[in-house]
Amino acid sequence: MKRREFITLVGSAAVIWPFAARAQQPAMPVVGYLSTRSLGDSAYIVAAFRKGLNEAGYSEGQNVMIEWRFAEGHYDRLGALAADLVRRQVNVLVATGGTGSAVAAKSVVPPTMPMVFAMGGDPVKLGIVPDLARPHGNVTGITFLVNALTAKQLQLLQELVPNTKVVGFLVNPNDPNLSSQMNQAREATNALGHKLVTANASTELDLESAFILFAQERVDALFVQVDPFFTDRRGKIAALAAQYSLPAVYALREFVEAGGLMSYGTSITDANRQVGVYAGQVLRGKKPADLPVVQSTKFELVLNLKAAKALGLTLPPTLLTAADDVIE
Repeated sequence: MKRREFITLVGSAAVIWPFAARAQQPAMPVVGYLSTRSLGDSAYIVAAFRKGLNEAGYSEGQNVMIEWRFAEGHYDRLGALAADLVRRQVNVLVATGGTGSAVAAKSVVPPTMPMVFAMGGDPVKLGIVPDLARPHGNVTGITFLVNALTAKQLQLLQELVPNTKVVGFLVNPNDPNLSSQMNQAREATNALGHKLVTANASTELDLESAFILFAQERVDALFVQVDPFFTDRRGKIAALAAQYSLPAVYALREFVEAGGLMSYGTSITDANRQVGVYAGQVLRGKKPADLPVVQSTKFELVLNLKAAKALGLTLPPTLLTAADDVIE
């Protein structure tokens, strides 16, 4: 072999071998991330999810890829977005940002594709898993059990506004968890002897109309359904409550941070961190059937002194003592 031919052959091999080595490397696993919410209003939730993934040993772009899908509060988009992630054959499908994403994903995900959810509704009643401790199949996740908190939220509202007779309930008719929450709301208001006035809202204009209805019905206090459409518009809802002088209780502290009066519920950031941990464990070979559905056990009461003052309310010492956080 001539020297020039030998150099050419070696040079060609030097170019080919790196490509061959790369071709032999296994492809990065892919997480499909489906959220009912919008990206802009759920950045802190995404950060919590990434933190959980990191705790499980995964970092986006380094050893895992993430396909992001956000429905921006439009429930009718969830089915198509979930189906798209299934077609892309992601290694695990994460459904978060509201009960709707879990319901949509469950309806299209094949038995061979692992799924991890975060939701406020009851996953057993909604048919997502057959049992919390032993989820079986290919699905597991985190539940906030928000329905069970309705009675406690109304009791706190009663303590703050003792003369309450009529309670408003702001709901999204498109939320698959609405029926269960409505039952809890009726039971809780009946137990307190209150009249319940329900207003539907699934658009910006609906929110304005809902508060006009509350004013017409002489609602004394308000509580808001846990729904991604409302969470993404928490600033507007808190502002409307202030405009109509309506004391309101929410399930998420994010509403209080946006100017709302009071919240009692679980931490959705911690829940979504756990979703990231579970997704990472599944990528490492854990079966969803062996990962029990995590139920939130830590609840927090958050108060906003500025909002209370604007409403002319004096926060009882018992509430201030019980509060986990007081925003001034």
